[in-house]
Amino acid sequence: MQFAAHQQRKKPLTMAHTAPFVPRHIGPHADDAQEMLSFLGYGSSTELAEAALPKSIQQQGPIGLPDALNEQDTLAALRAFADKNVQKKQLIGNGYYDTITPAVIRRNVTENPGWYTAYTPYQPEISQGRLEALLNFQTLVQDLTGLPTAGASLLDEATAVAEAVQLMARGNAKAFKNGGVVLLDSALHQQDITVTLARAEAAEIPVEVVEITDDFDFSAHENLVGVVLANPGSTGRVRDLGPLISAAKGAGALVTVTCDLLAQVLLTSPGELGADVAVGSAQRFGVPLFFGGPHAAFMAVTNKLERKMPGRIVGVSKDAEGAPAYRLALQTREQHIRREKATSNICTAQALLAVMAGFYAVWHGPAGLRRIATEIHGRAVALGVALSEAGLTLAHDTFFDTVTVEVSSADEVLGKAVEAGYNLRRVNDTFVGISVGESTTDEDIAELVSIISGSSASVSSSDFDVTAGPLGEAGVLRNDEILTHPIFNTITSETQMMRYLRKLADRDLALDRTMIPLGSCTMKLNAAVSMEPITWPGFAGIHPHAPEDQVQGWLEMIADLEERLEKITGYAKVSVQPNAGSQGEFAGLLAIRRYHLSRGDDQRDLVLIPASAHGTNAASAALAGLKVVAVKNAEDGSIDVADLEAKLDKHGENTAAIMITYPSTHGVYEEQVREVCEKVHAAGGQVYIDGANLNALVGLAQPGEFGGDVSHLNLHKTFTIPHGGGGPGVGPVCVAEHLIPFLPSDPGADLGEGEDDYTTGQPVSAARYGSAGVLPITWSYIAMMGDEGLTEASRMALVNANYVSRKLEDYFPTLYKGDTGLVAHECILDLRELTKKSGITAADVSKRLMDYGFHAPTLAFPVAGTLMVEPTESEDKGELDRFIEAMVSIHGEIQEVIDGKVAAEDSVLRHAPFTAYSVTRDDFEDAVSGGKFTRSQAAFPVAGLRVTKYFPPVRRIDDAYGDRNLMCTCPPIEAFDIEA
Repeated sequence: MQFAAHQQRKKPLTMAHTAPFVPRHIGPHADDAQEMLSFLGYGSSTELAEAALPKSIQQQGPIGLPDALNEQDTLAALRAFADKNVQKKQLIGNGYYDTITPAVIRRNVTENPGWYTAYTPYQPEISQGRLEALLNFQTLVQDLTGLPTAGASLLDEATAVAEAVQLMARGNAKAFKNGGVVLLDSALHQQDITVTLARAEAAEIPVEVVEITDDFDFSAHENLVGVVLANPGSTGRVRDLGPLISAAKGAGALVTVTCDLLAQVLLTSPGELGADVAVGSAQRFGVPLFFGGPHAAFMAVTNKLERKMPGRIVGVSKDAEGAPAYRLALQTREQHIRREKATSNICTAQALLAVMAGFYAVWHGPAGLRRIATEIHGRAVALGVALSEAGLTLAHDTFFDTVTVEVSSADEVLGKAVEAGYNLRRVNDTFVGISVGESTTDEDIAELVSIISGSSASVSSSDFDVTAGPLGEAGVLRNDEILTHPIFNTITSETQMMRYLRKLADRDLALDRTMIPLGSCTMKLNAAVSMEPITWPGFAGIHPHAPEDQVQGWLEMIADLEERLEKITGYAKVSVQPNAGSQGEFAGLLAIRRYHLSRGDDQRDLVLIPASAHGTNAASAALAGLKVVAVKNAEDGSIDVADLEAKLDKHGENTAAIMITYPSTHGVYEEQVREVCEKVHAAGGQVYIDGANLNALVGLAQPGEFGGDVSHLNLHKTFTIPHGGGGPGVGPVCVAEHLIPFLPSDPGADLGEGEDDYTTGQPVSAARYGSAGVLPITWSYIAMMGDEGLTEASRMALVNANYVSRKLEDYFPTLYKGDTGLVAHECILDLRELTKKSGITAADVSKRLMDYGFHAPTLAFPVAGTLMVEPTESEDKGELDRFIEAMVSIHGEIQEVIDGKVAAEDSVLRHAPFTAYSVTRDDFEDAVSGGKFTRSQAAFPVAGLRVTKYFPPVRRIDDAYGDRNLMCTCPPIEAFDIEA
């Protein structure tokens, strides 16, 4: 009977939904939705949305998108785009290289929701799988760079170089404060130089691009802050950097080396050569080209600089029973805590891609990596030798994978290569670059010799001896062992690899298991149909610098997506270049800053930011060269208009902009948003509307219409790009007409010399279209939802949030509500009074929710002692009720403490979470509960858990221990005192 009832087809969500995808994306069926609406006192989702939104901003009429497509037609449309992209063997290089993604990783990680639907590991007890995978990545980077501390990925190589420049300015503060300069090697990739110059200018760090020859005189630069050296250089040259690094450090500088991880398998590490910092891209460790991204960048540093590093570091600590446990270390450095004093504005990174790169190293092991690197180098040498023997001149005698050769006409050679199926790099009119990749064969090398020189050559790289080749002769080969940790040396079969990947996934709690009710993070459905196209070769195999006539499918799809986003937001133009929400913030604020400078308003260097704003807001403002002035919040959580007026009276002439998160970070629609926009405009400032919460506006209100001059969007929130355990993200920037000239520019173009007239934008990411590889996800979501589907998704996000808020009102009151008693898409549950009475904290509740099979809501933001809950429209009523049941049950556990039945320190809440072992061990009462609670109370507090139970793999983690004893490499197991 139960099975039959379960099989009954419920009514579609609404007759208006002609697109079949819509009710698959929106969780509640029509009868469930109506039941929730009746409980809330509304007849329809439209009625509730109209009551929640201020009348002054409500959108008049539909969005104006094309008719919604079904899943099959959507895939067909994307296939048509992909088929317009011409696939060649990509030998362009220039920071992006041919690689092979092992099928076991593509199938079990990239295409596995257990990996791509996970959130950033801020709750580490339920994130142990991805944390271990990121620790593998860090260990890989540390080993190959020879530096002791690496982070858990950055956004791309260009921004990593820029971050290194800022790191050196912090780390060499005395020289920086005395007017010192940072030198950039002209051998860096052009995008590395351009992005770094743009960011350094905004941060007011003096940077010069110079040709750093082998006899370069660093002492000629007084108060030298730092030097960035490239090895290999952009055109392939490899050299012994030891003397240059020594000379630069002798002049008082810190030294950063941009390096290629695969080349580092063979080359002496930057750390051994004396470098302080190493940065680069891990793309060629099995991550597809993706038309420019997403790709995990890396940074590794000396011990002296580890606490100044940008981004996240995975560290090793221990849990309540002494077992090893992973967590994000040194979180007090992060932007969401330090705001404008943060080391960077990085929030979303490229975690999923770093995971892939780490697994690539696990899969191949050190011997496999040496084989791949040696074969690539051997074929490059064979190419170079054959071209030299044919009478052509090479730009460099020593190289790893890239041969740059002088020809009579670069365009003629490139044309012949394209006809034969190869893309090469046009360095200039007479030089061509060929970057050998993992799939390049001896036959390819022979054909390339013929194309370039007209000569024939027989190529066999099978017996190549790297020690006898040019790298060996130059004395630049490493002689130390790499990747000695057992994880890189024990997995030798696909069966082992498959089980290792499954084991790690099972240690996590991702969206494929349960609702992740994180406020302001919007963990909604990432539909399989949207995920399917991103690994198609027609999308994934395209180089970002391929000729324009080969990438028409990409260009058409991106232009169409940008136009759809313009219609949704009400703005004039969109750029998808920013590859994270924080980078979209930076791009928008940079556009505002340059707009003012272009008008001669140099004094407008302040940005007003409400006290409740996301931490990235303040950090992005600081990076854009703007000073932060906080605006108070009123008791109801809205912007304090009186304080805003006071700040404008005081700073009006200096105000560049205000940043408004809408709906507010407090989860309400502020009635006076138009008034706030008008007041700032009247003072000559611009209005930045943070689009992090756009999922409560789509189809209901348009930021570009109700007062915004610029917004960024989070495609990994509102538009269903998955969070991937902390990234990838995409943060498009949307602007009004007058800011169009200041949108991000092409990072591959030289910024030129001379005075900046501030009439154009500047690049913010390494690739022109940022993380283009994941844009088909958002395109398909919008295409399948259509006008009414997107609008109903926003309405149902409101219904679900208000349902949870009202159901929990008697247990955990909602802190802020609108004038009609409604919240927006999220609600802040106030635990402060309960904590005052019981001693049980919001953190205790977060840990206890893991035992109920839930990821915790957002903890202590934007108000300490609270939990911010956002169910999203994708969760069905059954899942919402399960969460409500868990929270009510936890309230009962808190009440037992309040009633004096158990002390807080002895309660099941304070000891949570519980592993399977902890509740089954023979000495449970002595070692775990102290006789204060039972096994069933710990493990099965509600009946439904007896059927499906997730056990966290570790107990509560000791954060302080992990920070005091920073360990960020794969640990030896004997390093821990693990109780039997």
